[in-house]
Amino acid sequence: MSKPLLVIGNKNYSSWSLRGWLALRKSGADFEELRLPLDTEEFAQRIGELSPTGRVPVLHDGELRIWDSLAIAEYANERWAGGSLLPADAPARAHARAVMAEMHAGFLELRARMPMNCRAEQRRILIDAALQADIDRVCSLWASCLAQYGGPWLFGGFSLADVMYAPVAIRFSNYQVELPEAALGYRATVFADPDIQAWMDAGRAEPEIVEADEAGA
Repeated sequence: MSKPLLVIGNKNYSSWSLRGWLALRKSGADFEELRLPLDTEEFAQRIGELSPTGRVPVLHDGELRIWDSLAIAEYANERWAGGSLLPADAPARAHARAVMAEMHAGFLELRARMPMNCRAEQRRILIDAALQADIDRVCSLWASCLAQYGGPWLFGGFSLADVMYAPVAIRFSNYQVELPEAALGYRATVFADPDIQAWMDAGRAEPEIVEADEAGA
């Protein structure tokens, strides 16, 4: 039987691809990846046959097609990790899913104004009240989880909640966002992870430039 295949976009820019990839890595899945550079003729020609939404990431597991990072993460947790990437305690597991869903559906200012860009180190952007509100909410959420579950990850050990917020930690670092102590500690935990470092190194090495995601100066 062939290995599962994860179709992703640029590692430099695609935060949702990172989430799907990281969930698979932490689940222990033995998978292959196919990178389609965003905003290219190759992407336009091939994505229709690979993804029902025309977007990345999408996971192929046999005849099954799973699109959307959150669905991929949940599937990887059940299929390969035996459920270990969510807390065993039911209330904590529900809490983790609420934290995950908030990232999946919210923080629109942060996602629009601070695009993922592994190469965008030491840049700054204008932070207005709306963007600051998103930053403050993320920091509050991180601090609350770290205090309740003891760290170093949001729910103690690594979980799917960390999958969802790892790209935010990268954004905060690259755009030099001033953070409170708890958020700084969590960001350091994210950056110390070898899988995240491997993704970022690969992203920095990519040749493509997506102008729409080159924010800051």
